[in-house]
Amino acid sequence: MGKVALHHIWKIFGPNPQYVLEKINNGSTRADILSQTGHVIAVRDVSFEVAQREIFVVMGLSGSGKSTLVRCLSRLIDPTAGKVIINGADVTAMSMVELRELRRHTVSMVFQRFGLFPHRRIIDNVGYGLEIQGMEIHARRQKSNEILELVGLKGWENHFPHELSGGMQQRVGLARALAVDPEIMLCDEPFSALDPLIRRDMQNELLNLQQTLHKTIIFITHDFLEALKLGDRIAIMKDGEIVQIGSPQDIVAHPVNDYVREFTQDVPRAKVLTAASIMKPINETQRNGFKSVPHHWTLEQLISLVLATDEVLQVVDDTGNPMGELDRRTVLEAMAET
Repeated sequence: MGKVALHHIWKIFGPNPQYVLEKINNGSTRADILSQTGHVIAVRDVSFEVAQREIFVVMGLSGSGKSTLVRCLSRLIDPTAGKVIINGADVTAMSMVELRELRRHTVSMVFQRFGLFPHRRIIDNVGYGLEIQGMEIHARRQKSNEILELVGLKGWENHFPHELSGGMQQRVGLARALAVDPEIMLCDEPFSALDPLIRRDMQNELLNLQQTLHKTIIFITHDFLEALKLGDRIAIMKDGEIVQIGSPQDIVAHPVNDYVREFTQDVPRAKVLTAASIMKPINETQRNGFKSVPHHWTLEQLISLVLATDEVLQVVDDTGNPMGELDRRTVLEAMAET
């Protein structure tokens, strides 16, 4: 079982969600249910698992249900049906006391709106979760200083939020979430209010921090390029449902329908697709003597090689074992729009 597991999560908004849930059939659309019952299906029968240390991105357009889904994970919103399992424990069955402990020690959230306390200095904003845990002031300020240095805000400890730029304020929000040393971070479009260049910096910051801290991160976004950059895996939502889950390379190379294909059209395929995502099964009758290429090489790295040779190339894993094969035609077809 993964670090986090969702089993058949539903969230229906309206006066009688359980009644509506019992009456739903597979052919009913969100629009049908709204017009017939006045209820909104925000999340519809969602199941997935997130591995320890994985960045799992949930991506979808506005109204797709992604923010409601992430709030169901920590029960900021109670799901109508289904189970959320974290570290083997059923979050949907927890008491309020157990839930508070989960939020204080195991799960932290980072929101789009920074949610900083305007009357508190930066160091005390960062240490708020530690204060709630009961840590004494000297220890929590020492810990807060360490985290502020980690996110590049050393020297800003005694300033107030209004004295910081938007990007700096979001770093404070990230630092506050990290200060309690959570196992799991839930990030609900944390960078979407930032200017593009600052947003890119924050994406890089998160990836750099992840190399050191190895958190389990569930990241919500409506930006497909952000999803590709950050996600080990991506789940794409539409009308409350998951329509595809896969690695960035899998989704770009093999979109399951037109909805997903729309997102992939403007993607720089040569930078995203890898040898592993486009390779073909090995022809066992002629598998010896091939030149080898690493499975993680992008098409951008492969193109000069395949243009210089007509030979078949063998794709190998990190230990040098054969995984598949490709040739010039395979690479050139993959670079073309699907």
